[in-house]
Amino acid sequence: MSTYWGRPKLKIPKSKSEWIWDFIGYLCFFGSIIVLLYVWRTLPEEVPAHYNAAGEVDRWGTKAELFILPVVGVFLALIMTVLEKFPEAHNYPKRFNESNAEQFYLNSRKLVNQIKNICLILFSLILFESISIALGWGVRFGIWFLPITIIGTVIPIVFGIVKMKRIK
Repeated sequence: MSTYWGRPKLKIPKSKSEWIWDFIGYLCFFGSIIVLLYVWRTLPEEVPAHYNAAGEVDRWGTKAELFILPVVGVFLALIMTVLEKFPEAHNYPKRFNESNAEQFYLNSRKLVNQIKNICLILFSLILFESISIALGWGVRFGIWFLPITIIGTVIPIVFGIVKMKRIK
């Protein structure tokens, strides 16, 4: 067993839940990019570029700006995938030791995986929202998007912290 950062380097296979989260996150993300490419020629030159807290468009921009979310999403996915591969580099409480390392690593890695995929799903939804508004499809998330986003990202973090507190 090798060590990094003074912690054991363990080979822990991806859990079923991590595979499921990855499948859903990447499916939504790449699906939204495919939709963008499919409708590209029909998009008007000016599309929604920013939303306020009520879910209303408060800035319009060029349709090329729609590629910002996919680019940021790819960057975020790459960085968080690297973080998933090195759970020994994550921050742990003082009670961390070799006997509980696997539990801490798996819990922390699952949390990073969930947050990565939730971000990819949210980016997909925002991209789809912008496309649907630009094309007049009538699909709108409105005022519910921000609270759902906050709740959807906070809940996994809270559950991850609770699970970490239970590790002896």
